[in-house]
Amino acid sequence: MTVLLHPTYFPNIATLACVVQNEVCWEVQDNYQKQTFRNRCHICTDTGRHKLTIPVQHVGGKQGRQKYCDVRVDNAYHWQRQHWRTLQTAYRSSPYFEYFEDDLSYLFEKHFDFLLDFNLASIEFLCNCLPWEMPTQKTKNYQLETQFDKDYRFLVMAKQTVEFDQETYVQVFGDRHGFIPNVSALDLLFNEGTNALFYLQNRNLELFNA
Repeated sequence: MTVLLHPTYFPNIATLACVVQNEVCWEVQDNYQKQTFRNRCHICTDTGRHKLTIPVQHVGGKQGRQKYCDVRVDNAYHWQRQHWRTLQTAYRSSPYFEYFEDDLSYLFEKHFDFLLDFNLASIEFLCNCLPWEMPTQKTKNYQLETQFDKDYRFLVMAKQTVEFDQETYVQVFGDRHGFIPNVSALDLLFNEGTNALFYLQNRNLELFNA
């Protein structure tokens, strides 16, 4: 089954479960929208659920909307350094952080001009760690009604709660905050390591089709 997905910033567990359970085509021809996982993700810290946001350069005036693939990262802010330090603080004590630390740090040292390029690189990192083959198919034009088997583009909406079968696993600060569901798959990777792929493959996504 082929599904349509948005490439997001270190995608959440629901999105990455879709990746490992289906053939994927990435939606890259849509218009950029605020308040989505296109430029944000959630992780678990000592204060609970924490949002990491990539600053982007917004166009305005006569130019109006811009395509997702054309959105530039606002590198005037030292967001990469900030995000990397936050991840280190949050997951340094997790069981598997050190196994992936060197490869992950490279993403926060390399210069990226476009948001889409960074997002695809973040997904490729996760796929390599699982390990899983990175999907490469991309849309060539935008279509409101998809030709693919399933349209999972709704998963990009940051304010929409996704209900699905998510078995709990041990999180670093679970003793303080309880289990925090559907955060970035980084959280799963750092806490479950080599078991992360099995976990994703065995999630029931039928509620997505309800």
